[in-house]
Amino acid sequence: MEKDMRYQSNKASLETSLNIDNMTQFRDHFLHRHPYDQATFFMEQDQAKRMQLYGYLSPEEMAEMMENIERENTETFFIEMDPQFAAMVLGKMSADDAVDILNELEKDQVVSFLTLMDKGPADEIKQLLHYEEKTAGSIMTTEFVALFKTKTKDDVMKQLKREAPEAETIYYLYVLDEYNRLVGVTSLRDLIIADDTEKIENVMSENVVSVSVATDQEDIAQMMRDYDFLALPVVDFQNHLLGIITVDDILDVMDEEASDDYSKLAAVSDTDSRTDNPFSAAKKRLPWLIILLFLGMFTASLIGMFEETIARVALLAAFIPVIAGMAGNTGTQALAVAVRGIATGDYGREGRMKLLAREAGTGAIIGLVCGVTIFVVIVLWQHNLFFGILVGIAIMMTLFVATISGSIIPILMDKLNIDPAVASGPFITTINDLLSIIIYFGLATLFMNFL
Repeated sequence: MEKDMRYQSNKASLETSLNIDNMTQFRDHFLHRHPYDQATFFMEQDQAKRMQLYGYLSPEEMAEMMENIERENTETFFIEMDPQFAAMVLGKMSADDAVDILNELEKDQVVSFLTLMDKGPADEIKQLLHYEEKTAGSIMTTEFVALFKTKTKDDVMKQLKREAPEAETIYYLYVLDEYNRLVGVTSLRDLIIADDTEKIENVMSENVVSVSVATDQEDIAQMMRDYDFLALPVVDFQNHLLGIITVDDILDVMDEEASDDYSKLAAVSDTDSRTDNPFSAAKKRLPWLIILLFLGMFTASLIGMFEETIARVALLAAFIPVIAGMAGNTGTQALAVAVRGIATGDYGREGRMKLLAREAGTGAIIGLVCGVTIFVVIVLWQHNLFFGILVGIAIMMTLFVATISGSIIPILMDKLNIDPAVASGPFITTINDLLSIIIYFGLATLFMNFL
């Protein structure tokens, strides 16, 4: 609460400075704020106020702020800037952050900005743009400090004074041999406590973990989580050091991947952006919904096949929503457990079999408890013993099968190198609707003489 009040007070003073066009006062207040708070204020302004801000801030100041804005929201800002100013801002940003922004723009816009940019930053950005999206090469930064193993600590400290201001991080220092191949790593702490004349090869650890430039970003996120790294070196097939991936980039990746998985679990091709108009949002959602519509029609036709059974015992129709709904919910729960386990790497080959065994047991227990519960309810409500037994057995079998399908479908998809999240909640729900109808009315038809 106190934080919100302080932010609102600061926001009011900044807006007052903008309204009276007092650049000195605005800069005095604005530049003392954290870059994230600056970005939040910037995002809340309309285009006229943003144009005013472009004139108030230097390219370096704007670059620092832009690094704290979500990439999908930056396209509008760089298009409305003066092209020369926008190119200077991109040139002052970390190369990997600049690449993320350029990937959101049209090809001709990217070419225009690179043409206007200084040669050094432009060449660095062009190099990163060549890598496939969502790989180590596309998210790494080339702003790092590399040491040669034959250097002494004293030499390295002088090198750090020169290069550290431009580096993304200097906590990890990567060590190269005479052929520029990655041979070791040392921390800033180990370097500080070493003797001034000590050679780096005597301080470094040869047990260095690295990733290939083509490694998928999701695998990198998993590796950094497992090893608790702050940075990870990226190498080519000859083990030459190309760049590093820092933990702040991985946090963005984890957020992106979580958003992507959430979209697929909700049967949406991509989560709606707040800038999407109704037509764009509908276009993203419709493909899966059309598929589910046809599956739903198949379910309806399947119920029609049991029309005679329903006509003889009309009470059967009353429990269709109960059986189908319970199956869908149970399947979705099992799906969420399986997808999370696969995504986090908690289940290896043997672990997935244990997952299936555990979910089978869970499904059996859930089915038994729910089956007995619905049996008691029906006997007390309808005073019909055989009908209670039928619905109870149907619930028990349906929930068991739904739990198994919710677990096995994402595992099979992962085995086929298909994203398990594609086995979306609505998809699993519809499949389990079909299975529950077959089980329910199949049992009802089989034991019709007892009803």
